[in-house]
Amino acid sequence: MLLSDVSVKRPVFASVLSLILIIFGLVAYNRLALREYPDIDSPIVTISTRYPGASANVIETRITRVIEDRIAGVSGIRFINSNSTDGRSRISIEFSIDQDIDAAANDIRDRVSGVLNNLPPEADPPEIEKADANDDVIIWLNFGSDRLTTPELTDYAERYIVDRFSALDGVARVQVGGARDYALRIWIDRRALASRGLAVSDIENALRRENIEAPAGSLESDSRNFTVRIERAFKTPQDFAGLVIAQGDDGYLVRLGDVARVERGTAEDRNTFRGNGVPMVGLGIIKQSTANTVEVAAAARNLADEISKSLPEGMVIARGSDSSIFIDASIREVYNTLFIAVGLVTVVIFMFLGSLRSTIIPAITVPISIISTFIVLLALGLSINLLTLLALVLAIGLVVDDAIVVLENIHRRMDEYGETPLVAAYRGTRQVGFAVIATTMVLIAVFIPITFLQGNVGRLFTEFALTMAAAVFFSSILSLTIVPMLSSKLLKPKATTGVMRYIPLAIDSVFARLRAGYGWILSKLIYRPIFVMLILLGIFGGAAWLYQNIDEEFVPQEDRGTFFISIRGEEGASFDYMATYLDEIEQRLLPYTESGEATRLLVRAPGFGSASFNQGFVVVVLEDWAKRRSGDEIIAEINRKLSDMPGIRAFAVMRQGLGGGNGKPVQFVLGGPSYEELTQWRDTFVAALEENNPGLVDIDWDYKETQPQFRILIDYDRAADLGVTVSDVGNTLQTMLGSRRVTTYTDQGEEYDVILEGLRSDQNTPMDVQNIYVRSSRSGQLVPLSSLTKIDSIADSPSLNRYNRVRSITIEAGLAPGVSLGTALNGMERIAKEVLPTEATIDYKGQSLDFKSSGGSILFVFAIGLVIVFLVLAAQFESYRHPIIIMLCVPATIAGGLLGLWLTGNTLNIYTQIGLIMLVGLAAKNGILIVEFANQLRDEGEEFDVALREAALARFRPIVMTSLTTAAGAVPLILSEGAGAETRQAIGVVILFGVITAAFITVLFVPTAYALIARKSGSPNDVARRLEVEEKEADLVPAPAE
Repeated sequence: MLLSDVSVKRPVFASVLSLILIIFGLVAYNRLALREYPDIDSPIVTISTRYPGASANVIETRITRVIEDRIAGVSGIRFINSNSTDGRSRISIEFSIDQDIDAAANDIRDRVSGVLNNLPPEADPPEIEKADANDDVIIWLNFGSDRLTTPELTDYAERYIVDRFSALDGVARVQVGGARDYALRIWIDRRALASRGLAVSDIENALRRENIEAPAGSLESDSRNFTVRIERAFKTPQDFAGLVIAQGDDGYLVRLGDVARVERGTAEDRNTFRGNGVPMVGLGIIKQSTANTVEVAAAARNLADEISKSLPEGMVIARGSDSSIFIDASIREVYNTLFIAVGLVTVVIFMFLGSLRSTIIPAITVPISIISTFIVLLALGLSINLLTLLALVLAIGLVVDDAIVVLENIHRRMDEYGETPLVAAYRGTRQVGFAVIATTMVLIAVFIPITFLQGNVGRLFTEFALTMAAAVFFSSILSLTIVPMLSSKLLKPKATTGVMRYIPLAIDSVFARLRAGYGWILSKLIYRPIFVMLILLGIFGGAAWLYQNIDEEFVPQEDRGTFFISIRGEEGASFDYMATYLDEIEQRLLPYTESGEATRLLVRAPGFGSASFNQGFVVVVLEDWAKRRSGDEIIAEINRKLSDMPGIRAFAVMRQGLGGGNGKPVQFVLGGPSYEELTQWRDTFVAALEENNPGLVDIDWDYKETQPQFRILIDYDRAADLGVTVSDVGNTLQTMLGSRRVTTYTDQGEEYDVILEGLRSDQNTPMDVQNIYVRSSRSGQLVPLSSLTKIDSIADSPSLNRYNRVRSITIEAGLAPGVSLGTALNGMERIAKEVLPTEATIDYKGQSLDFKSSGGSILFVFAIGLVIVFLVLAAQFESYRHPIIIMLCVPATIAGGLLGLWLTGNTLNIYTQIGLIMLVGLAAKNGILIVEFANQLRDEGEEFDVALREAALARFRPIVMTSLTTAAGAVPLILSEGAGAETRQAIGVVILFGVITAAFITVLFVPTAYALIARKSGSPNDVARRLEVEEKEADLVPAPAE
């Protein structure tokens, strides 16, 4: 091997090569971004359109469908999710992961601009932003004061703080939780109004007419120009109370204060935000859909610390929930695991070699390989994240393998042939150079197909695969450069004096016994191929059975240190009704903060992103993982405590990092032509689910036709006869029973709304609608609504949802303990086929969608990986027989990994499936060592059986050593605790069981398969040797006479 020859002959060159890799690797490490996962955030663009006064049905047909039809042709759309409620339409468009978010947003803006003329003229222009309408807040900052009221806190935050956070790079918007914005409230007394012969429209017209600030031309002198403006006369509640509405018959001026209570209040006081029982305002940072969570959260924390220094006395900004804490903690845990794995692998090497000098050589290759990998990560635009770090942990066992194979062969030549370290390093590395390159190419061939994966899973594991491939590549380079160079300098003949001489002697004696026992077993198995093949077939069958009987899910359930409690009352429940339950729930949960298991308890009503008073939300931030029970245990306990509360449904759920967000793991979408049919299908389906439950808890749906409503039916003929328009009736009712923002006023440089509303004491029963008056446009007289209208009570859904442009109802559910997502979805699909008509469409959202879309692609990559490994082996060995021998190990190794999952109760998920793909390379790696050395010995003239036996015995020790070092690298993953331990344990179990199985299968079955299949085959050099012979013969033949 040219590389190893040069390294032995020029040791300084080899050392400089390693030092250059270290320098560039450290520079790359400092420049790499840190994030939780690779950049897998799909570009999401949200279109929000307001249409005040319109019902959900009108919004769905006049706005949502019109916009959806227009944007449907934009390229790269993955799915469209829309929601229509009274007065508002929200459409979220998720694009495929390779789309640029700015280009996607521009495409949507272009399409929407072309449809504006088709929207109702009363609707506001659609607002388009680069964020998900349902996106999660990544960090809550609690803003409190012991001296200010909530409205004062809100005003201070809006004036001085919110804009500074909004300007941070990567922030989409800042949500103010529990905000009570100042507003001038005008509470209209309908009786005082009617007694003076006035209607609501008179107040509105007077406000719009008098409260103006308008240009009034300009004045021009010889040398100056002056702008003239009409100044607003109304700046305080007292000013507004003096607003003249009309003049009575006796000349008396009717002022606003005579018919209404005018006060400085809040736009909405029916909300709450408390932290650990203390009222405060929450500042929720929502990131742009493709922004880096760690960087945005860090910038927000730094800005909060900076702002805290300049806050008035008594004000504080405290950190509430922070999703980046889990990311930082889990990355820290992976780093710890990395260092522990390096230490363990070094200890295993020392145990086998029994010499500190020998141990140093392969141990040096581990940090250099890992540091060098950062060069490739930076060059390819990747990041340091949980998956690339996990790849480095798993790579530790692999990168040391090549060094061990080289070192062990050098040792063997020194012991068996008495060669000096220099000669043994030169010849020994040349002898195994082909095997090192072959194993490296096979391992890279396993990981490269992973980059073919599409979508989120593809982006997720491309970085994992490239990191592994880079680490393995650099390890092979180092094994052929620094290892032979150091071996020639550091290795010594075995010590004959001193305490250290006993260690290698003891290890050698143990291995001598193991080799003797292995040789005896080998002599029995080689001549019983049918027996061996039957065992292998049995293992293959066991692998198939295990694969069918292990539960499947998208990702393992993680304890992320923060969980959410969703609280929902019956449709139409009031804020006061929900506040009573929220207070009770808070009292039941506060003991967790007192005991130290939870650090923050945030209570908010209405719920996040919701205007419905029947919803509430609680965020529980848990203490550090080492100082408390598991999150699942705490959640189960809280769910039991909240299960006895009548009138509401409260359910705690742990937010997951991949897929789903705060949503439940099961999101099963029914699509159909109309909501009436969908409702029937939903009832049938849910009844079947409850009768034959596949492991679901807290089943819910997003279409609830139980919202109590009153419909006002206007006698149109009578209204027309009296000169009353439908618009007058609608505006008057909206003002008296709801509220209307009529105008604004300015206070200390900020503009606030002026809101009209009837006294809340007059909004309690349907009869309160009857004694409201409107003015006739024909006679000018007041007309009571009781003479024009009739009231019907109905129940309807407050929101209408569509999914991929089809009307839909989403069935949501949590998973019962011990039930996997795959089992639950399979059960739901089976029941849906049994009870739903063929025209019903089925789809998925959230984590369920990710799970369904990942399964097929992983199997495709697995198959491609097997084929590419086979072809790479065939090219290396110049034979189609030898790869078959090596590939026979793969199913048995996979069976070992599956057995580990089954025994430990883990599931098949994207992490464990990637681990299984990795086992393909690990299984083939061991087989290469035996097959390649047997071929070498046959080339040197050894008999077939002698060469096979000698190759198996010679490679027994390096196979055991490399397998145990790889297993040692996986042990810290299995034993890890803290943030993200669930995913690390799952992949660690697969690798540990698979590697140990691979070692047994290789040393026992590969020689037998070689004896059966390769006896008549040649070696890769056969054609070259024949060519050489024929060339010599051709040279000896005399040239024909002319």
